[in-house]
Amino acid sequence: MGKNSAESTNKYQKKAYDRIVILVPKGKKDEYKEYAEKQGESLNAFIKRAIEHQIEDDDWK
Repeated sequence: MGKNSAESTNKYQKKAYDRIVILVPKGKKDEYKEYAEKQGESLNAFIKRAIEHQIEDDDWK
């Protein structure tokens, strides 16, 4: 893929998504990623699922 494709992707993502940055202790990212992969999902998908699960458990919505 060329530069234009990456630029298009970045432009779309900026328009369609909010970005959240989290900081975790050294080594935890690899641990979380390994767990997510064992569940058949990406780290990003795992984090989003964990957040949604917690919101449901808290009966927030």
